[in-house]
Amino acid sequence: MDLHITDASSLAIIDRLVDNQQLSPAEYEIVRQVIYRTADFEYSSLLRFSKNVLTIGAAALAARTSIVVDVPAIQVSIVPWLQKTFGNPVYCCTTTNLRPQKRKTKAAWGLETLSKNHTDSIYVIGQDQTALTTLVELIERKVINPTLAVVTAPVFVEQDMKKFLKTASIPSIYIDGSKGNAIVAATIINSLVNLSWQAYELGSGGRK
Repeated sequence: MDLHITDASSLAIIDRLVDNQQLSPAEYEIVRQVIYRTADFEYSSLLRFSKNVLTIGAAALAARTSIVVDVPAIQVSIVPWLQKTFGNPVYCCTTTNLRPQKRKTKAAWGLETLSKNHTDSIYVIGQDQTALTTLVELIERKVINPTLAVVTAPVFVEQDMKKFLKTASIPSIYIDGSKGNAIVAATIINSLVNLSWQAYELGSGGRK
């Protein structure tokens, strides 16, 4: 990825100020990109990675696993880079054609609708807490078994996150706390795609 001198300078400042000793190089790259996109150093202590999640995520991207996101802002951000790399299809919960539903938000109802055809997709819940509640319910009911879950929704009902974290078998990248948003989720996915594509090109000798 080509960097403008301002970008490089900003990333160098992040490198000086962030202690990355507890992170693998790939994990740190995702953290530094989140900090760069948000100008918020607190994310260095809030982002969590489950065991082997980046390896699992890279394999899922290379297999062109479909991606389900809760809000359009994430879809709009990640699709251009995916189109240049792995070409994974991306589906958005809030723009899914739905019948009227008063008991749930569009994101939650859209997630439940999409889950029927995307049982092992990559699920990205970046903004809508009710979508997180629905994600947990679908996992508990064994309707879905996500290949990867990225959860950065601002969670104010701690029980939802506690339930999510109990699904220990789901490889996940998530925010430990209530400080999250769609920008963070999109940055995580784009950074993972970038890292995975670099590894893919290296492994294939530059052949696409």
